[in-house]
Amino acid sequence: MPPPYSTASVLHFQLEPLNALAFEKDGIWEIHTGNQWQSLILPVLAKALGVGQDKIIMRSYLLGGGFGRRLNGDYAVPAALAAKAIGKPVKMLCTRADDVRFDSIRSPSIQRLRLAFGEGGSVIAMEHHAAAGWPTQIMVPDFMPKGANGVPYDPFAIAGADHWYSVGAHRVRALSNDLANRTFRPGWLRSVGPGWTNWALECFMDEAAHSVDADPLAFRLALLDGKGRNAGSAPNAVGGATRQAKVLKRAAEKTNWGGTLPADSGLGIATTFGQERGMPTWLACVARVKVDRASGVVKLEKLTIVVDAGTIVHPDGALAQMEGAALWGVSMTLHEGTQIEKGEVKDTNLDTYTPLRMGDVPEMEIEFLPSTEAAVGLGGPATTVVGPAIGNAIFAAVGARLRHLPIRPADVLQLLKKTS
Repeated sequence: MPPPYSTASVLHFQLEPLNALAFEKDGIWEIHTGNQWQSLILPVLAKALGVGQDKIIMRSYLLGGGFGRRLNGDYAVPAALAAKAIGKPVKMLCTRADDVRFDSIRSPSIQRLRLAFGEGGSVIAMEHHAAAGWPTQIMVPDFMPKGANGVPYDPFAIAGADHWYSVGAHRVRALSNDLANRTFRPGWLRSVGPGWTNWALECFMDEAAHSVDADPLAFRLALLDGKGRNAGSAPNAVGGATRQAKVLKRAAEKTNWGGTLPADSGLGIATTFGQERGMPTWLACVARVKVDRASGVVKLEKLTIVVDAGTIVHPDGALAQMEGAALWGVSMTLHEGTQIEKGEVKDTNLDTYTPLRMGDVPEMEIEFLPSTEAAVGLGGPATTVVGPAIGNAIFAAVGARLRHLPIRPADVLQLLKKTS
C-alpha cells in the first residue's frame, strides 16, 4: 500500500498581531477588537469577568487580517482580565512570538484513499479516510451536524471529500485526531478542511489516472458526468458536475494540455468545487513547474485558473480574492508549515516561518467564465486547488509523487533518488 497523503500544521501569521482593548464603565464592559464571531467569545468573556452577557458590549473593528484566526476571540480575555485586575483600561498587543504560541493553528492531517475499478476500467467505488484535529468539536461542538452514521462530525475537517465525481459506491470517513485536539486548539484557516482534503483527493485522482494509463484530464472528465447526486440543484449548484467539467476543459485549452515541454518541466491539473458542496465555486488550475534535479528546488512558473462562480458582482474584487487565495495556496504548498515540539509550535517568527515572498510569485492567468447563475464564494476555493496542481506538475516533470505538504527540496531529492 502506498504511503498516505499528509499536511503539516499551518500558522495564520495575519498581518496585524492579536490585540484587544477592554475597560469597564458604570457596570458595563466594552471590548474593542477585530473579531469574526462575536457570539462565540461573548459567553466566554462573561464567564471570565463574572458578569452577564448583557453587561458586555463588543465594539468590532476591521480585522487587520483574519483568515479564520479571529473566529476564535480568545485574545480578548486576557485584556479583559487585566483591566478587571487593575481597574483601568488595558490595551493588550501580542508580540509575534506570543501571537503564534496562542494561534489556533490549522491542524496537521493524514489521509488514505482507495478506488475500485470494474469491467472495462469503469470506477465502481471509492473510500476516503481523513484524520485531523477538529476545530468545531473543540470550540463549538453544538455546531456539528450528524453524519450518515448518526454521529456528530466536524464538517470543517472533511468538506471537500464529498466531491462531484461519479464513482459508484462512495464512503467518506472523518476521524477526530484526539492527540491533535489535546495538544493545541485546532482552528479554522482559509478554506479550512478542503485545504487538506482536496490535496489528497486531486493528487489521488491523478495517481489513479496514471495507474490505468489514462490522461489525468480525460480521466476526471469521464467522472464529472453530472448524473445522480451530482446533477446539481437550485439555487447554488445548478448544472452540478457538468460545470466543473467545463472549467477543466477551458483550463486545458488555455495551457496547451498534452503539448511538449522542456526537460524537467511539467504541467499538473487539479479541480475543485471550492469550500462547500451546498455553495460550489467550480475551479480548475493548471500549474507549470520546473524542477532542479540537483537541488530539488521546484520553481513554480505559472498558474492558470479558470473559475465559474456564477454571476460576478464586482470583477475587481473577485479577481483580488482569487489572486490572494491562489498565492496563499502556493505559500502553503511550497513555503509554509511548522511542527509541534514539546507542545508548542516550532516556528515563532518570520525568520524561520517563511511564507511566500514577492520574488517567488508566479505568473498568474485567471479567467471567470460568463454566467448568470447564483453568485457564490471566492475567498477560499483557489487556496485548495493550487497544491495538488503543483504536486501533479512535479510528477509530470520528474516522476516524483509528493504526498506531503509543504513540499521541501529535500523531499523532492529523496524521491528522485528512489526513482532514478
